[in-house]
Amino acid sequence: MHGLKTTHTPKPSYDVVLIGGGIMSATLATLLHELQPDLEIAIFERLGRFAQESSAAWNNAGTGHSAFCELNYTVPGADGSINISKAEKIAEQFEVSKQFWAYLLKKDHISNPKEFIHSCPHMSLVFGEYDTTFLQKRHAEMIKSPLFKGMEFTTDHQKLKEWIPLIMSKRKENEKLAATKMDLGTDVNFGTLTRKMARFLSEDSKVEVFLYHEAKDLDLRSDGRWEMKIKDRLHQHSQRVVTDFVFIGAGGYALPLLESSDIPESEGYGGFPVSGEWLVTHNEKLVAQHHAKVYTQAPLNAPPMSVPHLDLRIIDGKKALLFGPFASFSTKFLKEGSYLDLPESINFKNIRSLFGAWWHNLPLTQYLLRQVAMTKTQRMQHLREFIKDADEKDWEIKIAGQRVQIIKKDEKQGGKLEFGTEVVVNKKGTIASLLGASPGASTAAYAMLEVLEKCFPDKVNNEWHGKLLEIFPSYGQNLANNPQLTEEIRAYTKEILELDY
Repeated sequence: MHGLKTTHTPKPSYDVVLIGGGIMSATLATLLHELQPDLEIAIFERLGRFAQESSAAWNNAGTGHSAFCELNYTVPGADGSINISKAEKIAEQFEVSKQFWAYLLKKDHISNPKEFIHSCPHMSLVFGEYDTTFLQKRHAEMIKSPLFKGMEFTTDHQKLKEWIPLIMSKRKENEKLAATKMDLGTDVNFGTLTRKMARFLSEDSKVEVFLYHEAKDLDLRSDGRWEMKIKDRLHQHSQRVVTDFVFIGAGGYALPLLESSDIPESEGYGGFPVSGEWLVTHNEKLVAQHHAKVYTQAPLNAPPMSVPHLDLRIIDGKKALLFGPFASFSTKFLKEGSYLDLPESINFKNIRSLFGAWWHNLPLTQYLLRQVAMTKTQRMQHLREFIKDADEKDWEIKIAGQRVQIIKKDEKQGGKLEFGTEVVVNKKGTIASLLGASPGASTAAYAMLEVLEKCFPDKVNNEWHGKLLEIFPSYGQNLANNPQLTEEIRAYTKEILELDY
């Protein structure tokens, strides 16, 4: 079964159950195993392999999201000022992930970092006078923070030709462009990384891994434990499993599972599925001319995850260029889901949120409809804003993963769309779920630390504390306020992850 040793029949009871075989569950299971090896843990994945949905390499941009290039994390205020606090927060979260991966390599739980992470400069590129002024102001603010030390800014065509020769080819000398560049950026294959962790969990730990097993219907028992139905999809057999703590890391399917738990914290949440498509080229001549991830401004009324970018990707040792994403629509919550996912998710508790979010986001709906209707030729026209002489023959369309954007209750609007990742936990800390999309996988270690802190506060502050400091040397400290610690942490992870910026 893809090289994974899996257990055949689940036991009737566990200390911890994790639903979903993506980067989030693999990260949380590994952390819990390291912190308390005697915990009885089970992971249930409905497909035949780990990381087949949002964590799969082609289903995301592979950007180690560290806010170096994503302009939507630094939106100017009404007075024109630029607040970088959100960018700092995301940069810090990615540093947490890198520390976790460095720990796993140091302990030999995983090996060969070059199979899942590579240095790849992150750049922001803007066009025209107005956006050039914005980018210059943004750069001036960002380099004040130790997290963005070394970020370069230029409007010089000669310099830009060195940085992005493919994009600069055939441009007029008088065209106004500006770019920032961070050499610390990375390209990450989250699918490979997740499967490396899954192999460790299934072969070298007490964690039990079940593929082709789907969790359904979470019910709280009178003794405070969670009971769920586990369906063996290969043998068409179901059984009940009970656990003290359950984590739902099932991507788009997290929402219906969370709703089945009936916890008050899940009320009013809805989901809006958005899928994406890339233009991809493997043409070696083109790939040889582009060595960065280059993000620009999102079009008007576009969701943040639709920011156009031209990326170098390194997947299974092969380089490719990827441009997009173009939004597409499906009522499925997962790529391998059902077309009934969206209609079946609507109920009396969330219909007001869903209607409110739709009504207050009509321009977004119109944008998505326009995107869905685009032909390949129209997509190529967008690509030619980046690559002037892009040839349709060199590019193919590849479908990206399904994302479910969170819709939350909102007193004023009824409901509002949330573009981010959110951890939902009940009062007793016995159930946690991860909802949302970007920055997603990049911040997995940070998000799972948040789950630990919310659900096991006593253990985190006492018996687990020393181990957490071993795994995360910067734990409990703020890198944005500590230039020396930032330097030390980055030097440590650079060496172990074999990065070459």
